[in-house]
Amino acid sequence: MATQQIISPVDGSVYAERTTATPDQIENVLAKAHAAQAGWRATSIAERAEIIERMVQAMQSEVAGIATELAWQMGRPISHGPLEINRGFQERARHMMTLAAGSLADVAAPPKDGFTRFIRKEPVGTVLVVAPWNFPYLTSVNSIVPALLAGNTIILKHATQTLLCAERYAQAMQAAGMPEGVFQIVHATHADVAGMIADARVGFVVFTGSVAGGHAIQRATSERFIGTGMELGGKDPAYVRADCDLAYTIAETVDGVFFNTGQSCCSIERIYVDAAVYDQFVEGFVDLTRKYVLGNPLDPATNLGPMVSTTAAEFVRGQVAEAVSQGARAVVSESEFAASQVGTPYLAPVVLTDVDHSMRVMTEESFGPVIGIMKVASADEAVRLMNDSPYGLTASIWTSDVDAALSIGDRVATGTWYMNRCDYVDPALVWTGIKDTGRGVALSELGFDSFTQPKSFHLKTQL
Repeated sequence: MATQQIISPVDGSVYAERTTATPDQIENVLAKAHAAQAGWRATSIAERAEIIERMVQAMQSEVAGIATELAWQMGRPISHGPLEINRGFQERARHMMTLAAGSLADVAAPPKDGFTRFIRKEPVGTVLVVAPWNFPYLTSVNSIVPALLAGNTIILKHATQTLLCAERYAQAMQAAGMPEGVFQIVHATHADVAGMIADARVGFVVFTGSVAGGHAIQRATSERFIGTGMELGGKDPAYVRADCDLAYTIAETVDGVFFNTGQSCCSIERIYVDAAVYDQFVEGFVDLTRKYVLGNPLDPATNLGPMVSTTAAEFVRGQVAEAVSQGARAVVSESEFAASQVGTPYLAPVVLTDVDHSMRVMTEESFGPVIGIMKVASADEAVRLMNDSPYGLTASIWTSDVDAALSIGDRVATGTWYMNRCDYVDPALVWTGIKDTGRGVALSELGFDSFTQPKSFHLKTQL
């Protein structure tokens, strides 16, 4: 048992404090989840969906309070806070509800005289979801909703920085009439999580976080034959072609870099620009970046809040300083924003040119408001540089040529390939990554597969 505190990036205060669960409390959570699973499995998909719909409505009814909590917990501007629930959260949950009946239906085998044959998709049991702080509702809804629709029970452990989000989930589930034990939360230590993973009553583990954290989950599951779904690091690239709509591309890529202070798994973290439009692109990108207002996230005028912690901000500052010492040029620097202060989470947007892949800022995940922009001479060069990464979550191309986007996309190692957009998760498409970004899939018709175990029924009906 330990004490967990939310140290607010707004002012460094202790915003909330909780005591982690005792061994007896964790045992009770596991036992209740296991006991509740049979009844939940017997509940129809339509009934499950009705409860989840009420949960979504309960979340939306509390969106103002949720936005304020997010500002205090992880620094997102209060003007942006409602978007997480009212856009992505509800969209993903409701889309998965529309897919559930068809995706979870029995799969019939071809007719064969004297036999009835089909595959049934059975729930894996209890799913442990270990969720991150940066988009605490969006990342977790990807697994919570499809797992529940598939007939599983859920244990949610949220990152310490956003532990109040877990409590919001629990309140919404209770308001929706979720049966006892089907959805539970737990405030727990890393050792507690490892112990739950080792327990035979846990049938699948979902983790979103760092590569190091992913390896820890892998080690914890190594003694058991259970599945994992993991979304880890990223260094998502963008390629700007000469035939793009330049004004649109600048506006969208600036937002794709700096939304949520760059603390998004699918933020653009490096940009490669065709030499023919490079100077114009950089000029427009710089002008728009300078319009950001860095400040207290509780101020409605702020559109760039602090990073989640001073440690995270200092990491990005270290990347920038190292790149500048190696020859990079800060065409937008921290010194241009009065609110940006070394030794605090308040970090202004930084735009670097004259960068290359010898610099960490172009190869190592930054997860902050910094971008390096490189000039390229060809699509071949852009593809080579985009693929020069241990990660592969998303990548984008900005062009008016659909055929070029498709042919180049076939050559880029990534989980999602965008044309003329970025930093968006479409629930109709599978969300996945390759290389050190992780393993497994979420959302789309394929998003139920991780949470079900196929079982074949082979019935000889004529003797």
